[in-house]
Amino acid sequence: MNLESRGLPSGFIASCEFVEAAAAQGKSLGIKPASVFVPHPIQDRTDAEMVELARDSIDAIFALICEK
Repeated sequence: MNLESRGLPSGFIASCEFVEAAAAQGKSLGIKPASVFVPHPIQDRTDAEMVELARDSIDAIFALICEK
């Protein structure tokens, strides 16, 4: 919210477990931030799995800051 108010493109990345929580938080703050939701869970993934997850999501992540 702070970055957007200063004209800096921003967004967040979270696992899909947090879709509803993110919507509720955005509503309470009066904002609809750009977001990318990746498969859940994250916590127990190996480094190789995290690299694959990042590669699978890179286009959507890049769009958070480049397509505004």
